[in-house]
Amino acid sequence: MNKILRLTPLSLLLALALSGCDQQAKLTPEQQSGADPHLPAAQHFLLPPMQVPQATGWREGATPRVADGLKIEKIADGLQHPRQIYVLPDNDILVVESNSPGTEAVTTPKQLIASLVKNQSGKGAKGGNRITLLRQTAHGWEKHLFLQHLNSPFGVQLIGNTLYVANAGNIMRYPYQTGATEITDPGTELADLPDRINHHWTKSLLASPDGKRLYVGVGSDSNITENGMEAEYRRADILEVFTDTGASRIFASGIRNPTGLQWQPESGELWVIANERDEIGADLVPDYLTRVQQGGFYGWPYSYYGQHIDPRVKPQRPDWVAKAIKPDYALGSHVAPLGLWFYTGQSLPQKYHGGAFISEHGSWDRSPLSGYQVSYVAFRQGQPVGKPEPVVTGFYSDDQKKLYGAPVGLMQDKEGALIIADDVGNAVWRVTAR
Repeated sequence: MNKILRLTPLSLLLALALSGCDQQAKLTPEQQSGADPHLPAAQHFLLPPMQVPQATGWREGATPRVADGLKIEKIADGLQHPRQIYVLPDNDILVVESNSPGTEAVTTPKQLIASLVKNQSGKGAKGGNRITLLRQTAHGWEKHLFLQHLNSPFGVQLIGNTLYVANAGNIMRYPYQTGATEITDPGTELADLPDRINHHWTKSLLASPDGKRLYVGVGSDSNITENGMEAEYRRADILEVFTDTGASRIFASGIRNPTGLQWQPESGELWVIANERDEIGADLVPDYLTRVQQGGFYGWPYSYYGQHIDPRVKPQRPDWVAKAIKPDYALGSHVAPLGLWFYTGQSLPQKYHGGAFISEHGSWDRSPLSGYQVSYVAFRQGQPVGKPEPVVTGFYSDDQKKLYGAPVGLMQDKEGALIIADDVGNAVWRVTAR
């Protein structure tokens, strides 16, 4: 059995001091985004460089900043770590309140220190293990406790009259009626999901257009297999689950943490955002956005961004590296993308039509900070072009010491507004044209 490691205050301070050595990022976000990001040589650390702002939440009346031509309003607050958004056909909004089940054992000083540092940001706050429904009325936004007693839920999809919820360890299905403000049915399990260690617990979820399959993003159980390859069974994969039987198979593999899945409207192809590996430098490895090829292998753990070998992984597998697919588009190192939405509305300014909004939850092992924004990537003929453009920012203070919020899930409502979950500010935001 793994034992939790205990550090004395002196050894903890020493380790933190070592982690604070000058390991500033040398590259700009522009250099590390787009079709051909600059990839410097890997570095090696006793502890990775860490910088995390202290969570303070939003002061009264404060909001994130938005790009020209947009405005933003808070439509809900007082939530318990809202992670995902799902807009129902009647325009009610489901807000998934959740966090890690807390089952990952801490076995090294590095893990413990990184956990302590990251938790300063508020990202480790207790989740609600529930779904809240938001409904717009003539008098404002109502909150209804919609579905309770979940286990670290993340992905949600509605197919016909069945609501599917991806918990950390399974996919549950519940009967749904249009206009309902609560589900009391206990639900039934469709399929189990890997949940042994839960280094990555989030399970993103997307239905096929015909409703016959669900695609599930399952993250790795480690950074680069330090828990052993047996812990990675059916992990760092996108699973395809059949809704009639619950049977599943691996659709694509080698994606360290596929946190958001969407169909690209023009091409009809499956696209994913992914959180890449840590601890080889502030400028490695860029997180990415890519189309998903059935049967494709994307490198983890043996290589990154195509055939760039990670020497930490033993034994090495040159046969797997040789078939690793280079991602289509880099988002920047350690931005931690957690939400993806292809915009199909008309109400936002024309420049946002047809591209992808991406919520960047923000870095913990990079200085200066990266991410902590909602960005936009333009698409032409089904492919990303140009550089990511900041759209919703201002989630941390100018000195990078205070964190007001952090964007996670996002989706558009029936009016074409962009809805954003903020799990540090415990709020939901709505972005419209000014």
